[in-house]
Amino acid sequence: MPEPAAASVDELLDLAVGALGGSPREGQQEMARAVATTIEAGEHLLVQAGTGTGKSLGYLVPAVRHAVLEDERVIVSTATLALQRQVITRDLPLVADALAPRLPRTPRIALLKGWHNYVCVHKVAGGYPSDEPGTLFDLGDHAGAADHPAPEPAEARGHGGRPASEDLGAQVVRLREWAEETDTGDRDDLVPGVSERAWRQVSVTSLECLGGKCPMLSECFPERARGLAREADVVVTNHAMLGIAASGSPNVLPEHEVLIVDEAHELTDRVTAQATGELSVGVIEHAARLARRHGGLATTDLDAASIALGAVLMELPEGRFPDGLPPAALEVVGAVRDAARVLLSHLKPEGVPAQAVGRASGGSPDGGLKMAVSAMLTLFETAERMAGDPEENRHTVLWCSRGDGAARGGTMTRLHAAPLAVNGLIRTNLFAGRSAVLTSATLALGGSFTSVARSVGLDVSTGSEPSGPDRLPGASGAAPAAGGGKAADPAAPKWHGLDVGSPFDYARQGILYIARRLPPPGREPATDAQLDEIAELITAAGGRTLGLFSSRRAADAVAQAMRERLDVPVLAQGDDQLPTLVREFAADERACLFGTLSLWQGVDVPGPSCQLVLIDRIPFPRPDDPVRSARSDAVAAAGGNGFMSVSATHAALLLAQGAGRLIRSTSDRGVVAMLDPRLATARYGEFLARSLPGFWRTTDREVALAALRRLDASSPVTNSPGTN
Repeated sequence: MPEPAAASVDELLDLAVGALGGSPREGQQEMARAVATTIEAGEHLLVQAGTGTGKSLGYLVPAVRHAVLEDERVIVSTATLALQRQVITRDLPLVADALAPRLPRTPRIALLKGWHNYVCVHKVAGGYPSDEPGTLFDLGDHAGAADHPAPEPAEARGHGGRPASEDLGAQVVRLREWAEETDTGDRDDLVPGVSERAWRQVSVTSLECLGGKCPMLSECFPERARGLAREADVVVTNHAMLGIAASGSPNVLPEHEVLIVDEAHELTDRVTAQATGELSVGVIEHAARLARRHGGLATTDLDAASIALGAVLMELPEGRFPDGLPPAALEVVGAVRDAARVLLSHLKPEGVPAQAVGRASGGSPDGGLKMAVSAMLTLFETAERMAGDPEENRHTVLWCSRGDGAARGGTMTRLHAAPLAVNGLIRTNLFAGRSAVLTSATLALGGSFTSVARSVGLDVSTGSEPSGPDRLPGASGAAPAAGGGKAADPAAPKWHGLDVGSPFDYARQGILYIARRLPPPGREPATDAQLDEIAELITAAGGRTLGLFSSRRAADAVAQAMRERLDVPVLAQGDDQLPTLVREFAADERACLFGTLSLWQGVDVPGPSCQLVLIDRIPFPRPDDPVRSARSDAVAAAGGNGFMSVSATHAALLLAQGAGRLIRSTSDRGVVAMLDPRLATARYGEFLARSLPGFWRTTDREVALAALRRLDASSPVTNSPGTN
């Protein structure tokens, strides 16, 4: 008897949507069909799915179906902890359960993070020596971070909220107690969280792990997570892990035939961050201490190179070195490299003096030696990269930075090396040999997928512009892609672009007000004219304002001014943990919340608490941003428009994300007020405006104020008894 035909994507999507208690959405259905077709054809897809589309189910349903029917594993990656948690704890289990009766077997799912995100039971049991006092203080959060995903900010990871008075010792004690009880060992399951310094006391990096030599391998949390991932049909991970894979460590992910990247607009930045190395006096001293303590080695040459580097750093200017490291810096970094190479060869087990075992203070000698090897290998590879031949370094961005308030030449002064471009890494190490689906609410910048496609290694000549019912207008006016006038790479993968629109009627639900009458923003955090405009807009809205600012200085200045001028609650980033501030903002319709980058992309407050979104200026990258300025120069050198390709594209992405905070449901109404007149007056303004949701546009302040007053007057809060 023949087997029954497999259920279609449409049928399975209906099951999943029904299980969630939702209703069919045209854009979600179109997206699911396109994802399924793309995966089956082994091609690549860029799909823009506006807020409210339900894009998670739009890709999860065809992903689960394909993984089970074809027995091909799918990796799903997200950029933020919030979305990762939503996918692995709600959306994916729901899809798996809903689809199971219509599939040959129940889908298997798993979560996979970087090694450092799990507690090490062997370290908790004393298998690794404790870090020496001062080491973590000297290195800050960078200790041992070179071969695992860099920790997200506390406000993004959810590690804030710990008692303010809880010191490092108390955090470690609480961590050890939790380690005895946890079933996952996952840092994000620890509530309240702990600082990076405390977490370092109970975790190791992949380079520090003893692997098969560990006596507690059977109880290892990261090994258990990897074992589950190897057996799963769909594995959820994060962009930092993709960054490691793209940088040349593909084995951090299980074998897979399909890659789905949600929040794909952040992929290139995350890969760049993961591929960026740094060198400082503190990093060298950390590696040298471990070599002496756990390897029993004299570090005379490395110590001398460290002192010399400190002297050179005192004289180096902050900023990018477009022609490579200055001669003095190049010489001393070469000395660091050579000394690290020698020590690394002696740190091999057969090269470590027997008496070194007795020198380790607590823990197993294997654990201490692994820590030393890891730190020295990272040091050597970073120094070798920076001290390479100038011709080889053509595609490396080198710069010097100083920490806030750090003394010149101190441990907070660092040299950095980042790749000039990551599109080749992404194409070769993430996309080659598999099908990739990239999705976000903001991919078609200026009406075109061109910029995003080129940034991830897809050839624009083989793709298509956005299609669909809500295709963005004016696609031909998109910014030139990185690479200028160069011909398309024939080896680049084939791809398609699709814009499935949004269920929101932006033109009826929102107004984009551009304050054309204001002067262009200058160096000051806020002009008097801007403050007057802000006060009048907030007054008309009755509060209910999310203020998005290009700098912390501007956000703080405006918050202080509005507290003095207005009788509404004003919350400012830094007053408390960000999740707490967002909850307070959502709970009080009269409140305002002001902040910087974290608010541009991470706030979801539907309803009357957010009816005015203020944006102080076009969020161009800082002119001294080393990586973006280098990429802009490279585009210009190739005959392209570096400003449009890099700076304007960056600004368009952030503007689209920021303006998207306004309309979060079909019943939301409000105004996005852009206080930078260049959006209406500059030549690049139309490119930026086309990247925004399709709000009704005006430069008439009275129109915007009148709309806000009507919304305020219709609010139940405004009309409730006792309200002024």
